Amino acid sequence: MSAASPRQPGYPVDPLFVERWSPRAFTGEAIAESELMRLLEAARWAPSAFNAQPWRFVYARRDTASWQPLFELLLEGNRSWVQRAAALLAVVSKETRGADGGEVPSRTHSFDTGAAWMSVALQAHLAGWAAHGMAGFELERARTVLGVPAGYRIEAMVAIGRQGDKSVLTESQQQRELPSARRPLGESVAEGRFIWS
Repeated sequence: MSAASPRQPGYPVDPLFVERWSPRAFTGEAIAESELMRLLEAARWAPSAFNAQPWRFVYARRDTASWQPLFELLLEGNRSWVQRAAALLAVVSKETRGADGGEVPSRTHSFDTGAAWMSVALQAHLAGWAAHGMAGFELERARTVLGVPAGYRIEAMVAIGRQGDKSVLTESQQQRELPSARRPLGESVAEGRFIWS
């Protein structure tokens, strides 16, 4: 990152963490299923409590029969730019885990699934793709369209594609098409006691 970038770490970290961001401008390039599986393989190795691996990913590649049902779940503001993405993922977590021959509530299912999604995002960045997570979709309709049963939570959707030129975006989207800053570390961490109100 350049000296003018809003992404300057306060402590030395691998550039991967600072350089990864969530663009909206995609080239429209297709992704091979094997390449998408490579990105999802990274999620497979994410940490999880009791090794429960609560994450599930429902995917669709553009120009396949699976694409339109997932795409139509997005709110209009997201559809306008996701149309050039190569793939869409619905990120789902299982709310229980196996224990003593049965199922018990999993307090960390969302936390663990977040680690799996981040693994996808980092692997995508390493492989020259970009991943953009979204909350802007029809949650209840997604449960029906995707066939997600009770006991699973739909966490988010993710668009994956090759980063393109921001000129393909609307004017308002172009203004936001840059890596976002982060608040100082001191505003997010505290030793020994919770200090935020």
